[in-house]
Amino acid sequence: MHMNQKKKREGSYLFQVTEEAELLPFLLENMKKNSRNSIKSMLTRGQVSVNGMSITKHNHKLLTGQTVEILPNKAALNESMLTGLTILFEDESIIVIDKEEGLLSMAAKDKNEKTAFSEVSSYVKKQDSRQRVFIVHRLDRDTSGVLLFAKSEKVKMQLQDHWDEVVKERVYTALVEGNVKKDKGTIKSWLKETRTYKVYSNPTDNGGQLAITHYRKIRSNRQYSLLEVNLETGRKNQIRVHMEEIGHPVVGDKKYGSTVNPIKRLGLHASALTIVHPITNEIMKFESEIPASFISKSL
Repeated sequence: MHMNQKKKREGSYLFQVTEEAELLPFLLENMKKNSRNSIKSMLTRGQVSVNGMSITKHNHKLLTGQTVEILPNKAALNESMLTGLTILFEDESIIVIDKEEGLLSMAAKDKNEKTAFSEVSSYVKKQDSRQRVFIVHRLDRDTSGVLLFAKSEKVKMQLQDHWDEVVKERVYTALVEGNVKKDKGTIKSWLKETRTYKVYSNPTDNGGQLAITHYRKIRSNRQYSLLEVNLETGRKNQIRVHMEEIGHPVVGDKKYGSTVNPIKRLGLHASALTIVHPITNEIMKFESEIPASFISKSL
């Protein structure tokens, strides 16, 4: 433990260094309530200063007796004004958010409706009026969890054009109806959307898109199962269609066979996204906590 003092000064936090350490491990040790990603964001945005000097390097060497200060900056203040989402990570190229259920990824019919895209756009424009954001992938309105945005068209194209290489892992948590008997399994089929926007699954190639879903049972009771779902392909409504196909529809998903909704929402959450950073090539994992209602229903 490197800290012997912590106090607020006009919204900032002060830490006293009591033994030599590198800056990132020091912050992780002393700010346990913050995720690794949020602490990295603070460094990137210049919110961290050592003896009054702004430091962004993760491995900056701290010396005994120095004071580390976490400053509230415009970005931090802007963040607190966001509706329906929190920022997990931000740098010059990307923004990763944790989206609440009920918030659209981007505008549909009602142009005035708040969306993840409109909220993130206004957030970045408060820091720089010329800054834009670009949607890279989407989550259904009623699915919560990790969502990635690009900060330039070039980065957006880079991510989308090489999506299969960029994305190392896409993990969802699904609360489904019934007791799933198999501990793990893979569902493979071809998906096609109808004119009424419903996606249908076919076991053989029907000219639709190949979809592959891997699942692993975390736990189950007689009524519900909690599954970890790993996407090999990312098709529209893929998990929802595939869960209906194996006879265990996602809780609250009327469109795809669910008849119950004890959690008052769709039982689907994007819990982790692992990517190769488009600029630094660093492998980064972004995570969102599984909603408590999913856990309590599957106990």
